[in-house]
Amino acid sequence: MDRTPAGSSPETPGPETPVQQSLFDWADAVPAAPPGGGFRDSPEAKRMLDVREVYAEPAALASPRGRQILARLPGVPVTEVAGHWRIPSLHGNDGNVARWARVKTETLVLGVKQTLTTRPNGRSADWIAPGASNGCAMACAYCYVPRRKGYANPITLFTNIEAIVAHVGRHVRAQGPKREPNQCDAQAWVYDIGENGDCSVDALVSDNTADLVAAFRRLPTAKASFATKFVNPDLLALDPQGRTRVRFSVMPGADSRLLDIRTSPVADRIAAAADFLDAGYEVHFNLSPVVLRPGWQRDWAELLGHMDDVLPARVKEQAAAEIIMLTHNQQLHEVNLGWHPRAEDLLWQPAAQETKRSENGAVNVRYAREVKRDALLRLRELIEVHAPWLRVRYAF
Repeated sequence: MDRTPAGSSPETPGPETPVQQSLFDWADAVPAAPPGGGFRDSPEAKRMLDVREVYAEPAALASPRGRQILARLPGVPVTEVAGHWRIPSLHGNDGNVARWARVKTETLVLGVKQTLTTRPNGRSADWIAPGASNGCAMACAYCYVPRRKGYANPITLFTNIEAIVAHVGRHVRAQGPKREPNQCDAQAWVYDIGENGDCSVDALVSDNTADLVAAFRRLPTAKASFATKFVNPDLLALDPQGRTRVRFSVMPGADSRLLDIRTSPVADRIAAAADFLDAGYEVHFNLSPVVLRPGWQRDWAELLGHMDDVLPARVKEQAAAEIIMLTHNQQLHEVNLGWHPRAEDLLWQPAAQETKRSENGAVNVRYAREVKRDALLRLRELIEVHAPWLRVRYAF
């Protein structure tokens, strides 16, 4: 229906029931940007996210975070839904394929995250924290998040952020100090806080990202980590004090212009690295995804050379990289054919790919073992020649 909404104990990791609590009352919390101030009110931000309809669970509408979000969207119609995961007009509606990017721009979903779990990772991070969002306003053609939703994947913001932060805090304290270095970090437990969304884009409409950054500022044995393809200057004011790692995803410009739809230009992401480092973030890079096609080695060499030319020494000294080879999916391939078929000329390469069953049971395709091995070896050689300062944390 349509309606106008109104105005520490150790833990064994496992499911929790979310709790709707009052907003944070931390002395060091960063205040929300005032109306009419900050990047989130700029024309560039408006082009990324111009919300014109909201679907929301009743509990999300009643929560402090939900009310705060809606207060920033005056006059936007709100439709109550029983659950954020299955909304017939969005999920499973093949008519949305032609509106793929428009839905991402104009639609916002508010929900309550029902199961709070932190699971081990060991690649990009030690742990995957329960995310404060699912979906994105950007439209990268290779993104894995929409595979299970079908036909539409706008941002879903989870309004029980206090419960998410409390869960993570208990989990961090239960681990104690990190006992030995690993490729995730030498000293801190690293928690990925943005597995299914982009925290930089979420910050255009919600303070969830600010709250997570503030939470990790108070956790000396842990770091937050998230990958992003969007430069949001508002994040520079969050004062992470070295407890949040930003991973700027980069790829050659020719690939990005075709595949990274609605993202910040790769050159802008690289140029932002020094500003984020100076603002107190640790700054790494994701070489992701690596797409194999004629000329890929030349273009990656050019990108790495550009990074070497423009990044200051202070960024290089602390930088590290993840290499992530392309993984694709039959369902997403079919969706892309409906709105961006040119992308599939690069992404769908059956002659070079083999099937792979993911952890959640989905059948994906990835480059064949020998193809991937040779490509990773060649990319490492290119890094050694063009950006020898760039330490590779892991390659997948």
